[in-house]
Amino acid sequence: MAQYEHFRFDQGSDIAVELHLVDPSGNKKNLTNYSSAATMKRNYNSDSADTQAFAVAINTPTTDGIITMSLTNTETSALKKGNYVYDVEISYVDSNLATITERILEGKIIVAPSVT
Repeated sequence: MAQYEHFRFDQGSDIAVELHLVDPSGNKKNLTNYSSAATMKRNYNSDSADTQAFAVAINTPTTDGIITMSLTNTETSALKKGNYVYDVEISYVDSNLATITERILEGKIIVAPSVT
């Protein structure tokens, strides 16, 4: 089950959110051979015009369990002020060549307008 977290982003700002993942025992999650993706939308049914993908990187060493998701100031400037929903997923291919995907974080983002 994904964790739930609210964020507030300012239009025109660079955004970087670092996620520190742990396994059920509380140890750093080994993200070797994992990939990750994160997207925000105005609502769950938004079309692609209202969708913004985050740049997502699994930090090295991958055994530290750290993911960084980010948006540039150009990307946040293009966002409309208001409420968004988002989620972050990690995936890996198991020994049966099936892709296993887990949603690790979800929630709401408020985009605050900029005057400058």
